[in-house]
Amino acid sequence: MKKILTLMLLSLFLLNTNAQERTAKIEFESTVIDYGTIEKGSDGVRVFKFTNTGNAPLIVSKVKSSCGCTVPKKPEKPILPGEEGEIQVKYDTNRVNPIRKTITVTSNADTPTVALKIKGTVIDPAKTSPLEPTNKSVVEK
Repeated sequence: MKKILTLMLLSLFLLNTNAQERTAKIEFESTVIDYGTIEKGSDGVRVFKFTNTGNAPLIVSKVKSSCGCTVPKKPEKPILPGEEGEIQVKYDTNRVNPIRKTITVTSNADTPTVALKIKGTVIDPAKTSPLEPTNKSVVEK
C-alpha cells in the first residue's frame, strides 16, 4: 500500500512539474521607443520586436493603447518557441505636442502583462518659435 501511495505522489509531482515547465516567455528588444523630434504629418509607425524565449507557443491576446491617437497591431498567429514577433504601433503625427503613451500587451507568457512606452515630440515646422532670434537689428543714427 505504501508503494502505491508513493508511486501516485511521484506521478502527480512529475505531471505537475511537466505542466510548469511548458511556459511561453516574451522578451522585448526594448520596451521604449523614442520618436525624438519629428515633424507634423511624418510617418508615425514604429515596431516593438520581441522573441518567445520560452518552450511553449506565445499567444498575444490583446494590445491596448492609453489613447485613441495611438493604434497598436498585434500578431495574429502564435509565436513558437525561439521565434520572433512584432507589435506595430502607429501614432497620429498630425497632433502637435509631446508624445507620452503606453501600450499594454496581454499574452499567455509567464509575465502576462507588459507595458510598452512611446515618447517624443511632434512639431509643426510652419510655425516658428517665439524664442527664435530674428534678423532685425536696430541701427541708431
